[in-house]
Amino acid sequence: MADEEDPIRSFLRSALASGESFAPQKLAQDFYATRAKAGDPPDAWRRYLQAFKQQITSLAKAGELEYLRKGKPVPLDEVKGVVRVRKAGS
Repeated sequence: MADEEDPIRSFLRSALASGESFAPQKLAQDFYATRAKAGDPPDAWRRYLQAFKQQITSLAKAGELEYLRKGKPVPLDEVKGVVRVRKAGS
């Protein structure tokens, strides 16, 4: 599947284009908000969280995104706990 066909990857690139950093959970919540249906439980955004984490890791390996802890870049092999992501080089 091409990158452009993956809605989560496209959403990530668009959301992070500004250079701001975001928590992966916030990105999943914002993505879900564009797809929410009446009657969905309030935490239904969680169904997208694992897919977001996978796409973020993929984009980080490709050098497009970087993980941050306390505002400083974190090497990919040290990512754990509370992190944020942003466009690489922002």
